[in-house]
Amino acid sequence: MSTLTYTVADSATMLRRNLKHQLRYPSLTLMLAGFPIVFLLLFVYVFGGQLGAGLNSSQQLGDRAAYLTYVVPGILVMTVASAALGTAISVAMDMTEGIIDRFRTMAITRAAVLTGHVLGSLLQTIVVLVIVVGVAIGLGFRSTASPLEWLAALGILALFAHALIWLSAALGLAAKSVETASNTPMFLTLLPFLSSGFVPTSSMPTGLRQFAEYQPFTPVTQTVRGLLTGTPVGSHAIAAIAWSVGIAGVSYLWSLHLYNKRRAADPK
Repeated sequence: MSTLTYTVADSATMLRRNLKHQLRYPSLTLMLAGFPIVFLLLFVYVFGGQLGAGLNSSQQLGDRAAYLTYVVPGILVMTVASAALGTAISVAMDMTEGIIDRFRTMAITRAAVLTGHVLGSLLQTIVVLVIVVGVAIGLGFRSTASPLEWLAALGILALFAHALIWLSAALGLAAKSVETASNTPMFLTLLPFLSSGFVPTSSMPTGLRQFAEYQPFTPVTQTVRGLLTGTPVGSHAIAAIAWSVGIAGVSYLWSLHLYNKRRAADPK
């Protein structure tokens, strides 16, 4: 068997391990879905009437319905960010509870443990996205997207999720404890609020508007919004893909470096 074959086989084994953990604790997946759903209900039913009135939507929708159409893509991106947090915790648990010492005694490819975590979290994120979309449709969200545009939107979200999960894995490896790992990636849940996810960037003060327009969550949100609601995508798709590939590449290399460093530092 070639090195690539061993890598794929080992990664598949680690993926099954993480999927079994998720099936054993389905409440975790429901909790990950609950966070964005609560924010969806809060923004639509508490703030939606006022915020929707300021959108100047050309569609014949009420203020709350117009804001629901606007905010759902932002909620989906927030879902991706919040779902990625669990990866840091699960990676930190593996690194601190001794299971890695067992893996060291086996002929396992170095990247397989991390790849299993990332792919497991990615599949969990997709499940959570489906749940959140179902709730949004139940609240009255209606998309003009074709099946191909829905698939493209899911592809953008999955690509961005893949990048954030690798970043979360690196942060989990860098943390010295599980408690630290649970707090370090929290900025990922704050950045969607400083993007176009909840209000147009044109309504923000100058400094904040510039930050919002040049951080990764805005082009991803605008791309998903354009695909699902028929608004212009423009160059946002290219920026979204570039940010996702860049974050994933840097985080992957950082994760491998930290994993190998932690292995070398730990006593055998």
